[in-house]
Parts: sequence; structure tokens; C-alpha cells
Amino acid sequence: MIRFVFTRIALLAVGLLVASALIFVTLRVLPGDVAQVIAGTDGTPDQVRAIRESLGLDQPLPAQYVDWLAGILTGDLGRSMLTGATVSSELLEKSQVTIPLALLALAIALIIAIPLGILSALKHRSVTGSALSMVSQAIAAVPVVWAGMLLVVVFAVGLGWFPPQGFPRAGWDEPARALYSLLLPALTIGVVEGAVLLRFIRSAALEALGQDYVRTAAAKGLTRTRALITHGMPNVALTVVSVLALQIAGLLVGAVIIEQLFNLPGIGRMLVTDVGNRDLEKVQGDVLVMTGLVLVIGTAVDIVARVIDPRQRESAA
Repeated sequence: MIRFVFTRIALLAVGLLVASALIFVTLRVLPGDVAQVIAGTDGTPDQVRAIRESLGLDQPLPAQYVDWLAGILTGDLGRSMLTGATVSSELLEKSQVTIPLALLALAIALIIAIPLGILSALKHRSVTGSALSMVSQAIAAVPVVWAGMLLVVVFAVGLGWFPPQGFPRAGWDEPARALYSLLLPALTIGVVEGAVLLRFIRSAALEALGQDYVRTAAAKGLTRTRALITHGMPNVALTVVSVLALQIAGLLVGAVIIEQLFNLPGIGRMLVTDVGNRDLEKVQGDVLVMTGLVLVIGTAVDIVARVIDPRQRESAA
């Protein structure tokens, strides 16, 4: 087990290094010049050249990459080339919107997926089971931006239950208003991701219902529901844990889109703005942190799955 943990941590480090190189190279091949953006449309070539030199953009790409990595290793994600603010402080400020949004969406997804996924498996030969399966498949196929627009039309414009856009200027100093403004965006992501998760839970529960230990428990007098919950849930929980790593990546991607749609001042909206402004240093830091978060969660899920699943430990022995 210890060797497995060290192996996964080493792979995580390699993954972060590869991701940093890909992010750096990808941003450098994008069209546009941040020095020209800073100088403005009236900037002379000498002014643009001076700005480029002051930002270190005249250095060879390998040298720029090594400087960036050296800064990261010391905890310095760099500074915005346009505002001079540190990337870490900007991320910390914007995460106060993105992280609560993602956690709320995750909670909604789990609340939808777990009970309905198990019910769909228990009733898979009935109209209820078939209806749940078809509806979840249809919702899972809907792009999150379309789902967001539909919910805005129905619940914000039509019924007036939620604000269509925006976040309080005072932020979490007004917790009720802040939470209220995040409910509809979180519901948008949570419903779509919950439909995807529901299908995985349904498959895992159906597999558990076919196992001998669940059938034996039912033969001894337990109902199928009780036998599944008592003896089959560990396998279902393992599926939930494994899929959650993918779900969290989906939540972050969904947050980028939803923050634009609902005009929320989070990391996703900041990232889109920074890409448009060619603020390379900041975009590098933003994307690397989000990529690193997904990789760390994936590694943690792999380790947790190995701990709670005896079959994986036995196969590795």
C-alpha cells in the first residue's frame, strides 16, 4: 500500500510537470501580444519593445519556462502583467465564488443521483425504472449552457424565483443573498452532473443486485431494498467515489461556462477575461491551479478506492 501511495504521488508530480509544459507552450502559440495590449493602440514600436523587455517576454521560451517553474516551487504563481496583482491573491478572491458554487452543485448532484439511481435499479423492470433511465439519459446529453438558459427562462424570468444574473457586491458579507444568487447556477450544474452520476449508480446497484451475497441476504428474508442497502452499498459507494473524480473535473468546466452565463465573479469568468487580454502570467497560474486541483483529487480518489476495495489490494498483492 505504501508503495502504491508513493507511486501515485510520483505520477502526480510527473503529471503536473507535463501539464505545466503543455500550458506554457499552448499559451505561447496563441495569437496576440500582451505588450501591445498594455501599450494600447497608440503605442509606438519602441514602447511595445520596452514593455516586452520589462516583462521578460524577450527572453527565450525555455528561459521563461524555467523562471516560471522556479517561482512556482517557491510558492510564487506570478503577477498579472496588466494589473500587477499577484495570481495567488486573485485566485483566493475569486475562489470565494467558484468553490461554494462547485460544492453546492456537487451536493445537488449527489442528492439527486444517489436515491434516484438506487430506485432506478430496484425498479428497472417497471415503468418507473425505465422512465428514470430515459430522463437521466436525456438530461445528461443536454449541454450545461443550454440547461442554464432553460432554467433562467423558467425559474428567473418566468417564475421570478431566482435572480437571473449577478452576485452581491458585498459578497459573503451578505451570506443569504450570496447563497441565493448561487442556487440557480448550482442547480444547473448539479442537475446535469447528477443525471450522469445517476446512470453510474444505477449500473453499480444493478450489478450488486445480481451478486450472490445480495441474493442470499434476500433469500434469508430481507427485502431487495434492504439487502441492497445493507450488503450492496459498499460496491455502489466505490463507484460513486471513482466517478466523483471525473465529476469534479466536469464541475470545474461547468463552472467556467456557468459563471459567464450568470455573470458570477469567479475563477472561470476571470480566466476567460484573462485569455482575452492575453495576460499570460495570470492565465498560466489560473489553469495550472485548476489542473493541479483535478490531478490531486484524482490521486486522492485512487488511494481511497484502494483502501476501501479489498479486491484492488488483493490483485496488487
